[in-house]
Amino acid sequence: MVRKRVNEVNTVDDLLNTYRETLKDKTHAPEYITLRGVPGFDVYNISAPFRLGDEHYIAGRVEKRDSERSKVYFFKKNEDSWEVAEEAPIFELQDPFVTFIDDELVFGGVEIFETEEVPGAFKWRTVFYKGETLQDLERIFEGPMGMKDLRLKQLNDGRILVMSRPQGEPGGRGTIGAVIVTSLDEVSVDVINDAKLFDNMCPADEWVGANEVHLLDDQTVGVLGHIAKFDESGDRHYYSMALTLDIETLTPSELKIIAERSDFLEGPAKRSDLEDVIFSGGLIREGNEATLYAGISDAQAQKVTIPDPFI
Repeated sequence: MVRKRVNEVNTVDDLLNTYRETLKDKTHAPEYITLRGVPGFDVYNISAPFRLGDEHYIAGRVEKRDSERSKVYFFKKNEDSWEVAEEAPIFELQDPFVTFIDDELVFGGVEIFETEEVPGAFKWRTVFYKGETLQDLERIFEGPMGMKDLRLKQLNDGRILVMSRPQGEPGGRGTIGAVIVTSLDEVSVDVINDAKLFDNMCPADEWVGANEVHLLDDQTVGVLGHIAKFDESGDRHYYSMALTLDIETLTPSELKIIAERSDFLEGPAKRSDLEDVIFSGGLIREGNEATLYAGISDAQAQKVTIPDPFI
């Protein structure tokens, strides 16, 4: 097992070696997720299933194989498959996620739009919507320009944990930050930009991000995320990772890889440089195991059973 030395940060390769030595043989039962109602389009980068009223839904990124122009659809559980929820709105977003705050659904994704300054260039930001039903969803917040992987989680005392992922200066290729506010009304671009950043999560030429937050107890949350790198050819390599976070001190544990692309079934990729990509969507935890829902190779949606990463 690889352990980092004092003042040294574990690389993706270090963490991957540790995963293969300790957890890989405990990962099992990969499955394709059947999402119907959008013929000719790929569905990937899904959320975990969530319940709203009497129905179960998955949110998914929907786009053509040769395009980056995506929309987010909601799919409703129907026996062994998921069907487009005809009653739900469609959003021009990427990479959806969901949580619940004060018993209301909070839904978000990444908004992409062309810049006015440079035709053909694009900007992006994370946006949030809130509502009691899918039909009620109203836009409530727009995150900092250039920031993806912005996440919220309500704590047991009602406060809200906000997780950020700046890039550039500060943040490099992408790091994780955290701040706690008392209500949604306190969430602002300035608050997010001032979030405490986690040091030494990965080397400067690699990057991390949070995808979903789980409340473990009054003191601790579990964070599902991704860690990634480029190889010498410029191909991307994304892995699912997990860590825990002390709520009061905002101190993270060391992260660990919990799944890699080869744990899932074979299937198509959007491009050759995206073959080795997992985008962690969400976890359904049950007993000592968890089902990881993920986007695979930017072209498909799958799930796999893993040891619960927060036990």
